[in-house]
Amino acid sequence: MCINIYSVVDSGMEVSRVNQCRIGFDSKIQLNNFNKKIYFGQENVQDSFQSTSPLKLCDEALIRKQISQNSEIRRILSENHIPNNLNMTELNELMKKHAADTQNVAAAIASNLPMALKQKVNIKNLKDAAMLHDFGKVLIPNEILNKNGPLTPEERRIMDLHSELGYQLLKNTNVNNEVLNLVRYHHNNIETTQHYVPDINLQILHLADKYSALTENRVYKEAFSPQKALTIIYSDVKRGEVHPFLFNALVKAVNNNAIPQNVNKC
Repeated sequence: MCINIYSVVDSGMEVSRVNQCRIGFDSKIQLNNFNKKIYFGQENVQDSFQSTSPLKLCDEALIRKQISQNSEIRRILSENHIPNNLNMTELNELMKKHAADTQNVAAAIASNLPMALKQKVNIKNLKDAAMLHDFGKVLIPNEILNKNGPLTPEERRIMDLHSELGYQLLKNTNVNNEVLNLVRYHHNNIETTQHYVPDINLQILHLADKYSALTENRVYKEAFSPQKALTIIYSDVKRGEVHPFLFNALVKAVNNNAIPQNVNKC
């Protein structure tokens, strides 16, 4: 029996007796020689994850280019006496742990909303922003970022600059405006600024960020249990800082085990 490889690909047939198949021009070709690249057609198609994932922005050369081309970043660093040093190790750890966890929590909250609210969520932008929300911490000094104790008011002010720094680092990339605004204002979930009014996407991101931070180990604290984290966040609900529908969606996600348990959580 001989099967033409092109007819197999076109028809979706499954080859069960590979040793009886001839392929193309040379019968000595080894099918299982996996250290060789095989191309179908003349173009090497780029993997879609690599081409669309926010992780591609975690490139030191790209970040340095953004700094060199953006005078606002350099102004912020100079006026606040922040050295122009990139903490790539910290950024990569953030992306693998806290950012990925925040993305999972945000998606779980969105999926447990009432349908009328769920339809107002842009899940792609929300998930991208969740991955990028702390991008600016690559420029926050490590002694502040990982201080083993409470921050002083001045250190807190420097820490809070990470939102604006993240926005400035990303604004001249291919990140869209909604994601940029979510990164820039992710700590301003209820405050209307001159340029931006918080929407449901921002409120979900803010809530997911806080829940993730509470349930993670940090240098200055141990991870809180989901129940303790929800109790703390409920006080935000009572102060009008978190919408009850979003809180209920988070509770439902936790109760249904819809939020993956990060290995860094206790």
